[in-house]
Amino acid sequence: MSSPRYSVTPHPIETLLTWVKSGEIAIPEIQRPFVWDSTKVRNLMDSLYRGFPVGYLIAWRNPTVKLKDGSTSAGKKILIDGQQRVTALMAAVLGKEVITKNYSSVRIKIAFNPVAIDDEKIFEVSNPAIIKSSEWIPDISTLFDSGFDYFDFIEEYMVRNPNADRKAIQSSTQKLLKITNNQVGMIELAEELDIETVTEIFIRVNSAGAELSQADFAMSKIAVNESYGGNTLRKAIEYFCNLAVAPECYSQISENDKSFASTPFFQKMSWLKDVNDDIYDPTYTDMLRVAFTSEFGRGKLQDLVALLSGRNFETRQYEEEIAAESFLKLEKGVYNFINKTHFDRLTMILRSAGFITSDLIRSRNAVNFAYILYLVGRREKVPADDLEKLVRRWFAMSILKGRYSGSPESRFDQDIRQIIEQGLVKYAEMVLETEFPDTYWTAMLPQSMDTSSSNSPYFIAYQAAQVNAGDQGFLSSHITVSSLMQNQGDKHHFYPRKHLQRLGYQRGKYNQIANFVITQTEINIAISDKAPDVYMSDILSQCSGGVKRYGGITNQVELKRNLEMNCIPLSILDTPDLSYESFLNERRKLMALKIKTWMKSL
Repeated sequence: MSSPRYSVTPHPIETLLTWVKSGEIAIPEIQRPFVWDSTKVRNLMDSLYRGFPVGYLIAWRNPTVKLKDGSTSAGKKILIDGQQRVTALMAAVLGKEVITKNYSSVRIKIAFNPVAIDDEKIFEVSNPAIIKSSEWIPDISTLFDSGFDYFDFIEEYMVRNPNADRKAIQSSTQKLLKITNNQVGMIELAEELDIETVTEIFIRVNSAGAELSQADFAMSKIAVNESYGGNTLRKAIEYFCNLAVAPECYSQISENDKSFASTPFFQKMSWLKDVNDDIYDPTYTDMLRVAFTSEFGRGKLQDLVALLSGRNFETRQYEEEIAAESFLKLEKGVYNFINKTHFDRLTMILRSAGFITSDLIRSRNAVNFAYILYLVGRREKVPADDLEKLVRRWFAMSILKGRYSGSPESRFDQDIRQIIEQGLVKYAEMVLETEFPDTYWTAMLPQSMDTSSSNSPYFIAYQAAQVNAGDQGFLSSHITVSSLMQNQGDKHHFYPRKHLQRLGYQRGKYNQIANFVITQTEINIAISDKAPDVYMSDILSQCSGGVKRYGGITNQVELKRNLEMNCIPLSILDTPDLSYESFLNERRKLMALKIKTWMKSL
């Protein structure tokens, strides 16, 4: 008979809050941005007041860690579902400040109207009008304060509201004070459960079926650690990721978290305050993947949680020495990640390959592994130029082949283990060679480009290839694809959409990626829905001294060069009524050849 995987026990809210304050229950989110708006906090209080259920909490006890003296230390309960509800309670009932998305510290004050009747609101988010009102209690946390005197409160309220019903005031106030006695069910998961099992239980129990990632577990594990600076490390990860998106938050963090602002972590990430670049805005999951894989030589974040707990994979026991070493290694990985030189070099490599905008980076995990390669290569002392070339080619390959699009952790794990075993350069060169046999360029890739998804890796790679080659936009005499992509150029249908619709083609056909070109808005507008034979005839006339209708190209040599840049079959000039299907087939081959040339040049 198997042991139970969880227990369900109701606890008074007062007990739960006491556990949170004492650290028995760890809630990392208390010091992370609070995502609920104030009205949700108000609604929670209203539900508790009326005796409505507010859902279960789910907690998982940390695995027990063996101490140096041989004894064991019972781990804290990590609250993995219910963090927002408990944080809301601490804000409203205990008057605790919460951290906003811009890392400002604020109070959420929930007001209470003890004389409310019928459909009148009993609770409301406090505002200036409520503060001036004699009927409202502007902040319910004052009623739960240890120094609160119930009888004095009633007398003072009656003085302000002499016509109020004393008994009604007493009844409603007592009802509010008793909400801390309300029972909330806690599902406590057995400590011996592995991360995958905990995740599945969470998804099945949670009515929303929310995704709980292994990165979430890792962040919780880091945050609750008190022995090896886990909370500071957690802040370093989250603050960096926030600043990468919103550098204006630097001053708020500096002012509101002075203890962290004095750490080397904050000093190392200070360069972000002057950066506005969205080519790579990492999440905490991204940073954990890069820091962990580059330093530990493993790709699965479940292993990180185990190692931070002190897991010995050989003996299956927990050892304090392993936990201590793991926190040190993770800290080193985080420092390497936030290093300005390293981060700048990575983004430079991406741009040098043609990936100049975030729109061209459709695989965050491909970027993550490119960063891992870079950090590992530096550790292996690969010459800078060789390393940049290797990372550039690997990233391009990863995008084109979708290497990390499915089961990325397994792929991360396989790749990093082979890198450790064979050496970075040897393994990378072997993979790059085997991924692209000659048949890939002549048959497999053209066939794969038979798609209408403009987000396909093939079209992404093609655009990067154009940027890298310095190609001009379709029918542009001077404006490059690079400039167009950075300044809202148009994605134009070579065979206009309306033209193809008139011929009976459906969306999946007229939106083929081989029918797209990057061009200036004014050229796109000028072409409108004209058939290719019509506007190409106009362009040929333009090259013979006729009216300039589309861009600034005025001779056929320049025209042919522009068409070649954009992989337009030159047969379109000799056969203006070239069938759409023939055009697509010819252009796919030309686009594949451009991508091949690009890959070889990186």
